[in-house]
This record gives sequence, structure tokens and C-alpha cells, in this order.
Amino acid sequence: MDISVVIPLYNEEESIPELSEWIDKVMKTNNYTYEIIFVDDGSSDDSWEVIKKLKSQNNNIKAKKFRRNYGKAAGLHTGFEIAKGNVVITMDADLQDSPEEIPGLYKMIIEEKYDLVSGWKKKRFDPIFSKNLPSKLFNFAARVISGIKLHDFNCGLKAYKNKVIKAIEIYGEMHRYIPILAKEAGFKNIGEKVVEHQKRKYGVTKYGLNRFINGFLDLLSVAFVTKFIKKPMHFFGALGTMFFLIGFVILVWLSYAKYALDQYKMTERPLFFLGLLAIIFGSQLFLTGFLGDIISRNSSIRNDYQIEEEL
Repeated sequence: MDISVVIPLYNEEESIPELSEWIDKVMKTNNYTYEIIFVDDGSSDDSWEVIKKLKSQNNNIKAKKFRRNYGKAAGLHTGFEIAKGNVVITMDADLQDSPEEIPGLYKMIIEEKYDLVSGWKKKRFDPIFSKNLPSKLFNFAARVISGIKLHDFNCGLKAYKNKVIKAIEIYGEMHRYIPILAKEAGFKNIGEKVVEHQKRKYGVTKYGLNRFINGFLDLLSVAFVTKFIKKPMHFFGALGTMFFLIGFVILVWLSYAKYALDQYKMTERPLFFLGLLAIIFGSQLFLTGFLGDIISRNSSIRNDYQIEEEL
């Protein structure tokens, strides 16, 4: 199979028929063998009934429905598990991602040998302050932390080699940072393609302001997990040692000031308590790193290495 199109959705009953027909037209025009995988994230409207009707008309459609709303990452993860296409393309169900971009994305994976291609909505139709500006700030932070030079980490329109989506696991709000997870899994040939962003035709956005808070917290989480999940002592141990040394130097200086310079009592100076606190905090961080290392060495992921080929 050439292409799997994975589409997580929530309350998009109006746009699904048009999107399905549009994808089918693009696939037939380019002679692709394909499947469309709809993952209904617990919709409260008639989205699932619409999907069942479309399935009866098109055998290339597959679908799963969650009992309740779990989020976009869960929808993508479920779709990735069953995707069989050599190239897997993800897009949103709200018709803001154009299926006309599929051939270009497919060629970049197959002909230009990219592992992952992320769409870049260079010209957006979203509100500036509620979506555009926060998105730019998050993308800047993600570029700095990951070293991946993408303009739009959160674009729903992406293309992957099949082995990429089988090698990563996404949860929480991690769908925003799939390129970072892919890079950590060893897929470093990551590209970008300017794609058309269309105005929303039906309904309203399903994301509130809390997504920016969650997105920021998940960025910190993915940054830590990708760098220190198998070596927590390198993070906590380094911080703990730094704080311990700061506290130790403070207490040594106060001891010298008391006994060599005959100054007033150590415990009468606020600096004494600061030094004591730094030593305690540093010791706790060091112990956290030590325990984290023990857990990591006994964890099932300690030897979770990605094998490229096997003879």
C-alpha cells in the first residue's frame, strides 16, 4: 500500500464527507493505493454515523471510535498502530489541511528520502493573539530546545515513513513534538514543506487556551525525556552537586570568618541558613538522580534501542 492517511477527529460531522471525497479524488488521480483511517475521539455529534455511511461506500476507509474524548495524541497513536502504508500522512479533519498537498509530501518521502516531512502553514488564517502569536513562541522554544529547524512543529499535516511512526510513542500533548521524538529515535532526515492553510469551513475550533499551558509543559517533558530518560543522574546529579558545592563554600567561608577573623556567630547570619539549605537541596537532588538511575537500569526501556537493519 502506498499511503495511509490518519485523521483524528472530534465533532466534525459536516466536514468528514467532503474531506473523504477530496482524498479519494487525489488518490485516484495519482494512482495511489491507499487507506483512510478515521479515529473518532469520542464525538458527541453524528460523526461516527457519518463515518459508518462513508465506510459502506468506500472500502479504503477504516475507523476506530473512542468511548470518550482522549485527545489528539491518543487518536494519532491509535491510527499509527494500524497504518499499513509505506508513507503515513496525518491531517486534521476540519478541511484546513488540503489533500492536494499529499502528492508533494509523498514524493519528498519516497524520492527525496526524508524520514519525516512537516507542513509549514506560512500564511495562516487563524486569529493573531489566540493562535498565531502563541504558536510562534512555542515553535521558537521547540527549535531552541531540539535543534530541529522547523517553522511549524504543530502543523497537523505531516508525512512519515512507516517505520518512523512504528518506532515512536505519543501521549498527552506530545503530538506537537513528534519531530523531536522521531529525532531521538534516530530519524534525523527531517524536512519541511510550505503547505496551504485554508479557512475553517464548518464549526469552530475544539482547542482552548489551556492547550498552550499543556503544550509548554509537554515541551519541558519531552526535552527532559529525550535527553535524560536513560541517564537521570546526569541531570539531577549535576544540579545536586552544584547546589551542594555552593552551600559547602558558604559554610566554609562563614567558619573561616568566625574562627580566623573572630567575627560574630555563624547562626546569626542569614547566609548560614542559605548555605545549609543549598547543601540539603543539593543532597536531595543527588539522591533523586541516584534513585532514578537505579530505576532506569532495571526498567524495560534500558535497552530500548532502534534497530535499522537485521540480517
